[in-house]
Amino acid sequence: MPAHIQSAAVFGIDAICVDVEVDVLQGLPSFTLVGLTDKAIQESRERMTAALTNSGYTPPRRKTIVSLAPASLKKEGSMYDVPITIGFLCASEQIVVRADILKTSWFIGELGLDGSIRFVHGVLPIALAAIRGGIKRLYIPADNAKEVAEIADQIQIYPVASLSGLITCLVQDQVQPFQVVSWQFGISGEDDKVKPEIDMNEIRGQEHAKRALVLCAAGGHNGLLIGPPGTGKTLLARAMVGILPQLSKEESFTVTSIYSIAGLLHASDGLMKRRPFRSPHHGASSAALVGGGTMPKPGEVTLAHHGVLFLDELPEFPRTVLEQLRAPIEDGMVTVSRAAHTVRFPARAMLIAAMNPCPCGFVGSQRKSCTCSANDIIRYQRRISGPMLDRFDLHVLVNDVPAEELLSNERSGASSKEYAAIVLAAREKQWARQGKVNAELRPSELMEYCVLQENGRSLLIKAQNRFRLSSRGIHRLLKVALTIADIAGADSIEAKHLAEALQYREQLANALPDFV
Repeated sequence: MPAHIQSAAVFGIDAICVDVEVDVLQGLPSFTLVGLTDKAIQESRERMTAALTNSGYTPPRRKTIVSLAPASLKKEGSMYDVPITIGFLCASEQIVVRADILKTSWFIGELGLDGSIRFVHGVLPIALAAIRGGIKRLYIPADNAKEVAEIADQIQIYPVASLSGLITCLVQDQVQPFQVVSWQFGISGEDDKVKPEIDMNEIRGQEHAKRALVLCAAGGHNGLLIGPPGTGKTLLARAMVGILPQLSKEESFTVTSIYSIAGLLHASDGLMKRRPFRSPHHGASSAALVGGGTMPKPGEVTLAHHGVLFLDELPEFPRTVLEQLRAPIEDGMVTVSRAAHTVRFPARAMLIAAMNPCPCGFVGSQRKSCTCSANDIIRYQRRISGPMLDRFDLHVLVNDVPAEELLSNERSGASSKEYAAIVLAAREKQWARQGKVNAELRPSELMEYCVLQENGRSLLIKAQNRFRLSSRGIHRLLKVALTIADIAGADSIEAKHLAEALQYREQLANALPDFV
């Protein structure tokens, strides 16, 4: 009689149930796997045979058929070793497990030749899907225990280190499930044990750029840093991680699930607290940046979800690749379509980019003369399309720092901890008012939350006429002004808030006149 075991398959950042059926029949010895499996699953026979032998059980010696359903879904990876092996042991009557346990349990794990159960990827999204599906028990590799420790109060989790240990757990049913490990979450907060790699006050000067990045962090805005080489653009962008609030509990589940699926989570890692920072090379393909593949995998924009995606040397990225970023940055979602299915990945990341103002980088610099011709500068500017530039809420000039200030022993400006407190207060105000950061406000919501004073309205009309702002540009200007008002503690947008927001558009005009 066939044995029925339940496992799971990762689909996007979610997981769905996979029914593993194993039947041992009369006939010549053979082992057949059906159900659209990949090479790793096809090789499970050899791992299972060695693991069973070294654990004291009899490997397949008759005709054995294994079916993974639904058959239309592509399955990949070695996580099906454990459910296939348990199904074989039940079908061959080498062990007897209560039917109610098998019906309410999911099994995942890769087998070592010695019978050990090894770490696999994608355990957290599988555990969350099991909870939503009403599954009571989850049997996982012991090395994955830390990944799912926080949700052990919602489902019985059994981390097992070996096949023999798993069989003992199933047959005797006396092993206690994993206990929950408490971790205090908030929509923000601070982890005192983790200090930022780069503190803002370690960066000499650049107070104007620091202010702009605080606005980006406080409102979730996209920012473009423009300046000559060596002025600290990359350093400023990397320091942003230290001023962002810690991930909320729900955000942490999502981000950790993404990293688990992408294979970037290790056995020693638990839930992620810090917001991610991703900095892909300008030679990255569109699939690497946005996501893709035969079995779609998350790209850099998804790996930066709820964090920062930093694109250094922006004009060096292929224009076609940048254009594919426009929709994910605007919608916060990546859609990867294939013939058989469509996968969606979250991509709600802050886009921070850095670029030189010209090919040599020194146009307008007091340090060195520009060697570029006018045509060179125009061609360089046109590598980035107008619609792509319109996605940046703040355009910031990063100029050279005077030698006296650069060589000073004193730290410059506020620390990351002080900036983080400002960002936290602004975000808490936004969450209380509208349930999201200002950058995520839809145009229809702007009229409700962007309360303009009369002097602010007059200034906005003049700015629209002078800078020829598009509708998207006006909306982004209002969002930045709202963030400035939030930091200032104001209940409405005043002319001074709009004036500061407007200067970040004017900075771009001064640096790259052909862009506006």
